[in-house]
Amino acid sequence: MEIRHVQITDWERITQIEASNFSPEEAAKPEVIRKRIETIADTFLVATFDEQIAGYIEGPVITERYISDDLFHDVSPNSTEKGFIAITSLSIAKEYQGQAIGTTLLATLKDLAVAQNRQGITLTCHDYLISYYEMNGFSDEGESLSQHGGAKWFNLVWENPEFEC
Repeated sequence: MEIRHVQITDWERITQIEASNFSPEEAAKPEVIRKRIETIADTFLVATFDEQIAGYIEGPVITERYISDDLFHDVSPNSTEKGFIAITSLSIAKEYQGQAIGTTLLATLKDLAVAQNRQGITLTCHDYLISYYEMNGFSDEGESLSQHGGAKWFNLVWENPEFEC
């Protein structure tokens, strides 16, 4: 497996994976994914096997500790402020699920957060995914105010132990 930064040529495959793993209400629209590839490539990683995309993780840098709903629609270039990498999608193609690709992508994003001196990583997830993220070093910080896709979400945060103010 290779993990690398996203390229614009990855857009179609990423769009397919996103649509296959999220409900239409929760999935990022193809044009939003394209904009994310163009603007936040430094925090958008893909996992490949033999040059085939197996999954990806992405999200912009935000100054707040928790994700707000507008983040799912508006993406600006990553700031140079310390902030948090806000995961807006971690998605693995069905044929590659169960092979620890998500865990590897999370670990690589943590390394990136350390290298970029970010405060940490923040995300929202459904209740059935809380234990997965806790297993990967995230802390459950309670129910989110997010109404994204009409679902109930929970805030999870990983603190960078090497963060320097």
